[in-house]
Amino acid sequence: MSGRGTEFRETLLGTFRLDGEGRTRAARLDLRASADTVLRPAGTTEARVTGRIRIAGRADDPHLVGELEISPLARRRIRYRLAFTADGRRLTLDGWKSVTPLRPVRSMTVLPCTLYEEGKRVGAGTLRFPLGTGLAPFLASFRFPRREDADALVAPRWKGEPGRTEVWYTTATDQLTGDGLWLHHELVAPTDGSGGHAHGWVAVFPKDGPVEHARFGPEPWQGGTDGFGTRDVSVRPGRLTGTAGAFTWDLTERAQDAPLFTFPRWSWRRPLLPAAQILPAARATYDGTVTHNGRTLTLKGAPGASARIYGHGNARRWSWLHADLGGGDVLEVVAAVSTRPVLRGLPPLVFLRLRLRRRGRTWPRRAERPALGWAGAGRFRAEIGLPVWTVTGRSGLRRIRVEVTQPEARTLTLAYTNPDGSETFCRNSETADAVVRLERWWGRWRPEALWTLDGTAHAEVGGR
Repeated sequence: MSGRGTEFRETLLGTFRLDGEGRTRAARLDLRASADTVLRPAGTTEARVTGRIRIAGRADDPHLVGELEISPLARRRIRYRLAFTADGRRLTLDGWKSVTPLRPVRSMTVLPCTLYEEGKRVGAGTLRFPLGTGLAPFLASFRFPRREDADALVAPRWKGEPGRTEVWYTTATDQLTGDGLWLHHELVAPTDGSGGHAHGWVAVFPKDGPVEHARFGPEPWQGGTDGFGTRDVSVRPGRLTGTAGAFTWDLTERAQDAPLFTFPRWSWRRPLLPAAQILPAARATYDGTVTHNGRTLTLKGAPGASARIYGHGNARRWSWLHADLGGGDVLEVVAAVSTRPVLRGLPPLVFLRLRLRRRGRTWPRRAERPALGWAGAGRFRAEIGLPVWTVTGRSGLRRIRVEVTQPEARTLTLAYTNPDGSETFCRNSETADAVVRLERWWGRWRPEALWTLDGTAHAEVGGR
């Protein structure tokens, strides 16, 4: 996709009445909409929606997802279809603002809606856009960002050169069970020029119970133009399928955000660094099943993300974090020590990207700043270890501290081979804990946001 898209935020307030209850419950929706085209008031614009829904005594889900149909003139409606979790139940909100010139203000600000569970009505409500307090932030939130072709970012980068590693990996959290999922797909081209081979693994991290996993490959690389593929495993835009050992999976992936370049954007297009990492979508949701050892994990709107790595092999040491902070916010951290002679003597270089809650902007604005700062290495620092590792640093008027905990019982250790034949170990947890503190300078450092993730962070520490 080319050109620009549209992003904006909206808050709705109101009440719901669940069927069988004799009372109404206060509700609040904080939504973030993202469309792949510039908004067309005279036509129809389809947008993805993420955010948070709160229904007093029933729901507080920061991982709401759905769709928004904006068609005020062509179809005279603005329709919302949103999915969220309440009391362990997966509900759908469906409603629309019926736009009419007879009552322009009321028709554009009042949203009657119905709640469904598996197609059956379970409640109804009315939400309103608060003009007095919501209009100014709503108008100020509009952005028209440049769009990337996310599907093209899934395509292989390898052109047959020796000494290369290319990775497709996906992580997700089931909101109902708390189980974590990790799919790792890797292409390795040895330095001796013997040709590329494909391998990988699948792992499920139960909230309460031992981690289970299975490997697939290695087998000769079969090529492909749109993703990763072996005899039994496939990664294609919007779809992940495979069989490995006792595991079988079939998942659909729906992007909920624009691509996120953790490393500088140019480093993905021109591979001058030892390696680079990107997310074709900063956030995604997953639907489908993962079957293993007689058990089936069913995902419905599970939050997570897929990422890509391309480079000359694994780092000497590294740590990684993907944290869905809710409400459309996401944090991606990569801290690594290179194997190259000069770079391996430096402390871990940190690449950190946080999509801020306010106005949906990405901070720091340039990926080079956390790693290099304004005056050399050390602007951001990482202390890599287990079971706890940290990242701290500042950029502009903000500073951040990230503390990640990977409990041993919820961490899987795997070994694999680099292009030069050396062995690498990664220690991964898809049910890690994390605390993220963001502060802003207002004459002194003052708290701006605090996120606490209990078993929903995706993290890894690795090394040679």
